[in-house]
Amino acid sequence: MLGLIEIADACHATEDLLEVDGRLTHGEIAVHVERLRSLIDGLNGGSDEVSAPEDREFSTGEPRTSRQELRVPTAVVDELADRGARLRVVSAAAEGLVDRLFSLASLAESGAGEPDPGQVLAALATSLRRVAMDFESGQRILARLSNRQFDAVLGVQVQPLAPFLKTLSTHAHELAVSLGKEVDVKVVTGDARLDRRIVSALQEAFLHLVRNSVDHGIEKPRDRKNAGKPVTGRIRIEALERGDRVRIQVADDGRGIDISLAIDEAVERGIVSPEAAANLNDEQALRFLFRPGFTTRDQTTELSGRGIGLDAVAATVRSVGGDLWISSSIGEGTEVTVEVPLARRGERVLVVGSGEHRIAVPASPIRAYRRVTADLLEGSEGSRSIQVNGRSVDACLVADLLGEKPGDAGVMLEMNVGGGTIVLVVDAVLGEEEVIVRPLHPGVGAPACMEGMTLLASGRPVPVLSLESLRPSDRMSWQRLADRPIPKAKAIHVLLVDDSRVSRGLLGRLLEDAGFAVTGVKSAEDAIWALDRQSVDCVVTDIEMPGIDGLELTRSLRQATRHKHLPIVVVSTLDRPSHRLAGLGSGADAYLAKQGLDARELVAVIHRVVVED
Repeated sequence: MLGLIEIADACHATEDLLEVDGRLTHGEIAVHVERLRSLIDGLNGGSDEVSAPEDREFSTGEPRTSRQELRVPTAVVDELADRGARLRVVSAAAEGLVDRLFSLASLAESGAGEPDPGQVLAALATSLRRVAMDFESGQRILARLSNRQFDAVLGVQVQPLAPFLKTLSTHAHELAVSLGKEVDVKVVTGDARLDRRIVSALQEAFLHLVRNSVDHGIEKPRDRKNAGKPVTGRIRIEALERGDRVRIQVADDGRGIDISLAIDEAVERGIVSPEAAANLNDEQALRFLFRPGFTTRDQTTELSGRGIGLDAVAATVRSVGGDLWISSSIGEGTEVTVEVPLARRGERVLVVGSGEHRIAVPASPIRAYRRVTADLLEGSEGSRSIQVNGRSVDACLVADLLGEKPGDAGVMLEMNVGGGTIVLVVDAVLGEEEVIVRPLHPGVGAPACMEGMTLLASGRPVPVLSLESLRPSDRMSWQRLADRPIPKAKAIHVLLVDDSRVSRGLLGRLLEDAGFAVTGVKSAEDAIWALDRQSVDCVVTDIEMPGIDGLELTRSLRQATRHKHLPIVVVSTLDRPSHRLAGLGSGADAYLAKQGLDARELVAVIHRVVVED
């Protein structure tokens, strides 16, 4: 009832053992009692988490409490409050600049009809220059304050990693006991820190990595003894903070991964051709383990069948802007390395150009870039390479991705992806920006080479390249952007009902400019006729119309089963509170007044009611 799932599971497990076999030894009982004691003791300890709703998706191996708190020094709180007040002052000053700009716009309109508009233009130029200088000064202050405020908030979010990794160590010990294995877990964290939100997102992923080490990696004591190994297996969990990145490794000295089995499985599933498989190195072959459903084991255990595999681990790591890779040797062990940003913030991307196209490339893996000529590239589309520091490195051309002919020269981006080096060749590097990347839903049918979409500072939408897709083993599943364009979202269809031809024309143009498909009719009767013959996403209606008015139309649609949930927005000259109440009481989702109507407000309202519907 309290949501303490780990304690409940531990109690049920102990209860089951007692009911099935009442002859448990003292040692067996002690293991379960100790686990229960550690879970209960955790309820009395403090937490490093900020108050937040419980996330039931993850099971962290430690008890959850209904309230989580974060201790912040008062000096930090005072600094945040002081800077917040200064930001409000700067914001208020910006409002004054807006008023001055509107005044200048009015002056320009009135001066356009003057016999000698030159004097008006001269005065406008002087005034606009002053406003621009004031705006530039205020913008510098605003940018400085907002950056400091953002960094201060991120500093509060960043927490020591030691408590989280020690929890993983406890989990590994408990799991080893339940499996009849012996492990020695060494945790090395130093002063490594990580954004608590990233830690929360990675909890289940790292639990799975630790389970893999204990369940799949570490052998039974007898098997280890027969292999000439110490009976006690060793697991190392190490974290290292490197600038704005944090690297976490989970390594064991277990049986390791048979890479030949991974290659055979990839060939059998058609992921790679037999010819290409013969040229794969160990690192490339191990990348197959991050594919959905991919496994080299012919049977699963209760632990390995808990609904999350290495594909889900990889997806979680990449969702927070990280990367991961595996190294393994038969009989010697396996090491999984995860690298994530220190704090969750906007992602830095390099904006590159290829012909008329613009593409964003995640900037953190880029180590260097320089100009290159076409004669330095070897091979053909799909299997190109280039010499970097005396060795041949896989190269990918954005022109190949777009189905275009490569140019005679370009820029080579040298990147570290998954522990290996990959080169991306583009026509030009246009700049670096901090953006918010929006992932693409699988249902939109986007090419595998696209990780998401983002808006640049200019407002231009551009695709974000998936660095994982640049690997030779993944390029077989490529589909060019030119061959498979992203389907355009269906435009929202608005039925505009207004008896005034002028109003219909004005509102219709505003809605079409916003990207809506608009059908205009002059009466409620025409609206009902149109709704019987076509599908619309939203109705925008006036109230005062001959015959059936807008309120009656709204009530009628609400009574019809087919249109019961159809979004309806009233836009009327009637602007008294009683009119608004009547409109909303008739069943309208929103009510706007025509006087001073802001097109952006109308567009935003339509988007809101359609999405909510």
